[in-house]
Order: sequence, then C-alpha cells, then structure tokens
Amino acid sequence: MVLAGWTGQSRFKHSHHQVLERYFAYYQKLPLRKKQEFERRVANFVNSKEFISRGGLEITPMVETLVAACAVQLTFGLREIRFEHFDKIILYPTNFYSRSNDQIHKGEVNPRFGVIALSWKSFLEGYLDPSDAYNLGLHEMAHALKLENRIPNEEYQFLQASILKEIDDRYFENSEDLALGKPTLLRAYAGVNKEEFFAVAVENFFERPQEMKQHLPRLYANMSQLLGQETA
Repeated sequence: MVLAGWTGQSRFKHSHHQVLERYFAYYQKLPLRKKQEFERRVANFVNSKEFISRGGLEITPMVETLVAACAVQLTFGLREIRFEHFDKIILYPTNFYSRSNDQIHKGEVNPRFGVIALSWKSFLEGYLDPSDAYNLGLHEMAHALKLENRIPNEEYQFLQASILKEIDDRYFENSEDLALGKPTLLRAYAGVNKEEFFAVAVENFFERPQEMKQHLPRLYANMSQLLGQETA
C-alpha cells in the first residue's frame, strides 16, 4: 500500500529514487526506463519550486519528492510540464484558513500569486487509499494544470482544446444527475462547476480507472486522450 507504515514524522535523506520506490505506487509499476524519466521530472519539479512551510511543518526531501511526484503523475503522458507559473508550494500541517474567501481549505490554487497550497495531512490521506477517488494532490494539481494551460508562458496551450471542450460537454451531460444526487461514479462535488468536474474526473481517472471506463466510457476516453495515459 502506498505510504504504509509511514507517519511522516521521521527525517529522510533518501534520493528521489529511494523515496519513490518505497512510497509511490504509480512509480513502482513503471518499467525501468520510465522510472528513470519519472525521477528526472520529479527532480526538475523540485528544483523549480520554492517549498514554503506554514504552521511548523518541516519541509523534508520526502515532502518535496511526494508533492513533485503527484504533479508528475498527472502530467507523465504529456511533454514535460513543470507548472512554471506556480513557483511556490505552500504546505500546512492540516486544514488552513484562506484569506481569498474567508474559509477553511484542504487545498487551494492561487494563480494571482503563483501558489499551490496543500494540507500535508490531507495530501497523505489521498494516497493512503488508492481506490477511493479522493486525492487532494491530484485534485489541486488538476486545477493548476488547466490554469497553467491558459497562462501565456513557455507551457501555454499544451492541452488539446477540442478534448477540453468534450470534457465540458460531459459536465453538462452529468450536471443534472449530480445536482439531484442521483447515483453516479463521480461524487456530488463534481457538479459544482466545470473546473471541479475536471478535478474530480482526474481523481477517478487515476484511482478508479476500470470503473470509470465501464460507467463513464466517453469521459474516460476524453481524459485518456487529454493526458496521454491509459490508466485502466
């Protein structure tokens, strides 16, 4: 199981390879050549970010590696994406207060300040059960990915616009059922808006791929084409 037996309290001085090999299931399933590419992308992501602690959380190499691995997991089927606009990763021990809307958050993406903020506790919980389709890291990275695609820089417009539109169409097809609370593979939060629908779809694409392919085949196909991965 991912992260089994790890409390997050110990100091780690392992390389990216050692951390990933022990704690990151997505990486563990890759062939050797792909593992080497994954490690390279993780290192590049870590080196391109400022990791900022809040609330006394210690930013260890373990913390940096796992957050970077989440971003690489999402983008591994694309050309290398480093989320250039988001140069700051802020990590809190647990849920945190956000001034942007005066609410308590588990995660937040703020394009104005180039920030991805995460509760470390919730981030870890997202990987402890790899099949519940609740994954804070993937959810917030999905928001950052769509924003990065729209912000003019070296990574501008790397997602295929026609497929993004098809995913929006899947949102409109499913929004009524989600609003009415009808049984669906996606949780109700996917019905909030198109952005949350996309983020929840990402969680399901990686954590419930077989079920998604069976029950939401068009959405699964869209996500597979968009992200360049066949998770099922």
